[in-house]
Amino acid sequence: QVHLVESGGGLVQAGGSLRLSCAPSGSILRINEMGWYHQTPGELRELVAVDSSDGITNYADSVKGRFTISRDNAKNTVYLQMNNVKPGDTAVYYCYARISTRAGLSVRVRDYWGQGTQVTVFS
Repeated sequence: QVHLVESGGGLVQAGGSLRLSCAPSGSILRINEMGWYHQTPGELRELVAVDSSDGITNYADSVKGRFTISRDNAKNTVYLQMNNVKPGDTAVYYCYARISTRAGLSVRVRDYWGQGTQVTVFS
């Protein structure tokens, strides 16, 4: 059973920084893509940043120049460095990963989500 384990959320003052981390537990073959989404009450979950297995990254316009996604492939860990945070960044942040696992003699590819970590930015 694969689970994504997140850490690093919390309370931060506007203009400050925070780093989120996420790594899968369990047996995996390959991580194809990892990223971060966020969600506020009553709204849909939205992409913040994603890092594909070939190193291509994409960011929401609202975080470009402030947030950086990175991966440590040796640790199967994805990070989201959040700099110059704003009150509008307040949300629950969810880690996402598209992971290949062994399923008998086959390979299964599916999307996994973390449990979410709260980020609150105060002014």
